[in-house]
Order: sequence, then structure tokens, then C-alpha cells
Amino acid sequence: MRSDHPTLLTAIRPTTFIESAKLRDHLGLDITIATETFQHTGSFKFRAAYNLALNVEQDEVLTASSGNFGQALAYACKLTGKKCTVVMPSTSARVKIDAVRGYGATVDLVDTTKVGRNERVAQLAAEMPDAYFASAYDDKYVIEGNATIGDELARGDFDAVITPVGGGGLISGIVTGLCRSGSRTEVIGAEPLLGNDAARSLKAGMLISNESEPMTIADGARTISLGKLNWEIIRDSVADIIEVSDEKIAEAVRLYFTLANLKSEPTGALSLGAILSDPARFAGRKVCLIVSGGNVDAAVYRELIV
Repeated sequence: MRSDHPTLLTAIRPTTFIESAKLRDHLGLDITIATETFQHTGSFKFRAAYNLALNVEQDEVLTASSGNFGQALAYACKLTGKKCTVVMPSTSARVKIDAVRGYGATVDLVDTTKVGRNERVAQLAAEMPDAYFASAYDDKYVIEGNATIGDELARGDFDAVITPVGGGGLISGIVTGLCRSGSRTEVIGAEPLLGNDAARSLKAGMLISNESEPMTIADGARTISLGKLNWEIIRDSVADIIEVSDEKIAEAVRLYFTLANLKSEPTGALSLGAILSDPARFAGRKVCLIVSGGNVDAAVYRELIV
């Protein structure tokens, strides 16, 4: 690790806790929002990306991302003086593509209906043998970076934490942080119904993949499967994963806007979507809802909130 760069805890912004009386009254539940929308680059991914860029020895980093990890890694590499290449689906939110480029990284757009992201990464890795391949979730540095959220959550008095699930980097990090802090808070995942590989994996007790990249509005959760490192943590420590329809995700985005004055991207609204899918389950419990990010195209957001 380079000693002339800020440490992870110095570089990140603490998560923002919001207690919205209007949202609580609407739901009839004791909920607290923990939002990473005010984190550097607009999502929790900066925690993971900075920790990775700070610790890997290579001067060039390659990754595949639908946007949030890509822009977080691009910024982290800029701060640590490293080169960065990001493979992104051509369907990624325009605001995320522009942000990655804006931080100085190279963007490689791929039509995932023709070529998988992993396939394209393999092609580039062969051309960049000295680069470090950074998984957006299946990486020890990523999990360690995201564990700082769990450290912060452990200071609260929550019965349960609900967090979005895509590749599993966030939820495995939160579990890691809570466990090392001695917290007994229950951790529950929230996953798009259209991409429910994590929920099916947890029920089956074995890692299951989606057949193709799911076309859910939660673009940050369009993953084929959980990472192997993430799955091991999820299998052993996550209580449940709730499947959330796109309709409930959209409703959650609207409720955050109208009742909490908070802009959430669809993936970030998954936790509230899980509450909306089964509110009775959380009656009488103190629940923390993780909002993972707020990077969403203006046109898409406008359609969701009207």
C-alpha cells in the first residue's frame, strides 16, 4: 500500500442515516435509511474501489461494470495514479458511462446480447497481461472495503438490515463488518425478481446462475451470478433474500423521492421494495434500509417518479 495516499477510512465519507417521519408513517414501520448516495461517485462502490486501488501492486486495473463500480474505480485510480479500463454493457445508464470517462478511464462498450462481459474482459486481459483484473464484487479488497459500512451499521441498534444484492459485494461486506464488530443484527438481501439467482442459491444451498443477464430496471443488479467469495459469506450468514418485482422497485424509487426527499437509483431502492413486498414481516422491528447509490439517468428517473 502506498503511504503517500490517504487511508481508506480517511478517503471515504461516512454513510448518511435518515429518519423520515413521512416514510415511517406511510409504512407503519420503524425504519431508518442508510444512504450511500452522498458517497464519492454517488454509491457505496467507492469504498471497495479505493481499497482495491490503494492495495494492489499493479499500475493498471481492468474491470467489468454496469456503471457504479466502473466510475468508482476510475476515480479511485485517478486518486492513486493508476490507469483504468472499464468494460460496460452498451445498455448502461448514460450518466454512468459519462462519469467513467470523466474520471479519465477508458470505456469499452459491449453488446451483451452478442458478447458477454466476462468474454470481453478475457479478450482485453490477454492484451493487458500486466493489469490487475478487479471484480466488482468477487474480490477480497472489494469485500474489505464494503465491510466499512458494516462497521458503521454496528454502531446502531437495528434488529435487521436489508440491503440490495447483485453480485454480492455489498451484502458480504456488510456481513463481514457486522460480524467483526460483534453485532447480531439480522442481514437480509433484496434482489430483483427478474434476476433472482441469489435467492434461488440461498434456498438451494448451492450457487445457481441466471441463464443470461437479467433485464431488470435495477441495472446495478444485472449479474449472472454471485461471486464465489461472496457466496461463501452469504450462504453462512445471510438470513434471507427477498425477491422484488420491478413494479415494487419503481414504487420504492417514488416513495424515496416524495416522502424522504431522496434520489435513489432503482438498484438502491431494492431494500424498500423488499419492505413493500412483505411489510407485515417487519412489524415491531427496527429495520435499516440500505440505499446503495443514486446514479440514474435523468430521463429514466423522471419516468419513475411521475
